[in-house]
Amino acid sequence: MIDYERIDQWEPEKLKKLSHHYYEILKLIGENPEREGLVETPLRVGKAMQFVTQGYDQNPEEILKSAMFKEDYREMVIVKDIELYSMCEHHMIPFIGKAHVAYIPNGYITGLSKIARVVEAFARRLQVQERLTTQIKDCIQDTLNPLGVAVVIEAKHLCMAMRGVQKQNSVTTTSDFTGAFRNKETREEFIHLISSKLS
Repeated sequence: MIDYERIDQWEPEKLKKLSHHYYEILKLIGENPEREGLVETPLRVGKAMQFVTQGYDQNPEEILKSAMFKEDYREMVIVKDIELYSMCEHHMIPFIGKAHVAYIPNGYITGLSKIARVVEAFARRLQVQERLTTQIKDCIQDTLNPLGVAVVIEAKHLCMAMRGVQKQNSVTTTSDFTGAFRNKETREEFIHLISSKLS
């Protein structure tokens, strides 16, 4: 079994360079980076950027393989309402939402938390929602080789709410399916289950 452990840390050289650039950005937008409230801002933003883009340093396939088990189960496995926070690559403004992921095992299952970690590993990069949806689907399909994978993402894009068209209540939904989920009945069962509240 391949070991996987999440570690949050700052790369000192990268942090130094990021802080310098954000210091200059503050000056360019008309602020004084030396005033009390902003003195530590370049450093804080440098740390924040390393955190929200930590997905570049993570291998989603290894995350799945770190808890991959043989199991004779061939029904739908769904992890829904996975919170996600990502950065639009066009404006570097966040988009926030939730992912619903399902797969039908074909001899192997993975730890449920690993599905959420795969979502996060891809989301913590500069992204577009369409690519994010497909990357999650492809990773699970290629690693577990299940009978099918389904991914639906619903997200609110702050680049639409804060700037541009300024539509605060718009939500974008994307989906992608492989294998058994291309069958209408299976896909409809998945959509029904992620839409319903179980009591």
